[in-house]
Amino acid sequence: MSDSVAVVWDEALLGYTMGGEHPLHPVRLDLTMRLADGLGVLAPGRVEVVRPTPAGDDLLTLVHDPAYLEAVRRAPAHPDEAYGLGTADNPVFEGMYEAAALITGGSVLAAELVHTGRAQHAVNISGGLHHAMRDRASGFCVFNDAAIAIAWLLGQGYERIAYVDLDVHHGDGVQAAFYDDPRVLTVSVHQTPLTLFPGTGFPEETGDPEKALGSAVNLALPNGTDDSGWLRAFTAVVPSVVRAFAPQILVTQCGCDAHHEDPLADLALTVDGQRASYRAVHDLAHEVCDGRWIALGGGGYGLVRCVPRAWTHLLAEASGERLDPATAIPQSWRDDVVARGLKARPPTHMTEGGYTGFSAWDPYTESRVDRAVSRTRKASFPYFGLDPDDPRD
Repeated sequence: MSDSVAVVWDEALLGYTMGGEHPLHPVRLDLTMRLADGLGVLAPGRVEVVRPTPAGDDLLTLVHDPAYLEAVRRAPAHPDEAYGLGTADNPVFEGMYEAAALITGGSVLAAELVHTGRAQHAVNISGGLHHAMRDRASGFCVFNDAAIAIAWLLGQGYERIAYVDLDVHHGDGVQAAFYDDPRVLTVSVHQTPLTLFPGTGFPEETGDPEKALGSAVNLALPNGTDDSGWLRAFTAVVPSVVRAFAPQILVTQCGCDAHHEDPLADLALTVDGQRASYRAVHDLAHEVCDGRWIALGGGGYGLVRCVPRAWTHLLAEASGERLDPATAIPQSWRDDVVARGLKARPPTHMTEGGYTGFSAWDPYTESRVDRAVSRTRKASFPYFGLDPDDPRD
């Protein structure tokens, strides 16, 4: 297995734009790649930048209905809300089908690069559009590139694929795509569905009871969870179930909208906590599946202060050369933010001074985070032969 790292990127990926006021603005991708480049993360020899091509119908229909594909093609002229198109969350735009297909092609390319051994890790920050369903757009997502990449991997003969979703929103579309497939473990760490879209992701959602019971794990965290609480909860649940599942390859959705400044959610992580989460899944990939790791983007609506820093740390983490959190952000990048007329004040360093230490979970505490952990462990751990009350499991 090669130690090389591939980053899937083409400026054409910036074409997935739903309008200037829509939260999912492609400027966040452009600023991320410019910041990563300015800090040397994309230097030749450190990563290989690979250009994607659009996914064809043969790939898209691995997850989506043909009738839905036709609806997306027609949508710029004839949006159909029955397919979730032309709504406030999913407004239509010219070239929508092509842009969504290119993102999907990028995620499948990332999967192919890792599958063939050309790269040990592959990153597509434009991907991770995890809410799209078989027959409708949802939550800013037209095609579910993560689910399609996983379905493609299944077609290559994989028998155990683990998908870990770090987005503040539940990874409902990917869970739905594989809810009855025991070959795919979906793990989602998200804000409680009682207070956030899409309203799913309760711990008791554990997979199809007849075909794949135990194939879904959901950790729903209370509003206000900070770096230490999030990392405590993650460590109490995710490594145990992933180790027990023993995947051959790991796919992660690295949405960074759990950030404390994110306008659409209510968790309280800093970019330091997010950096620690990327290190955690990277280490897990090396522990359980020889480092085969496909990392996708996802949500994140702090276009200036969060996404570029968080995903630059993700790219650096994947490259094997982590950035010092105290690294100063180039003045040229900050000047570019101002010149674009963006409202947010550009950050000066790659850290927010967040505290990422935490104490290990134990079953005798009564914090809101620990109650969430206990509920998930009780719902899911027995399916893996693990003791929900034993902190060693």
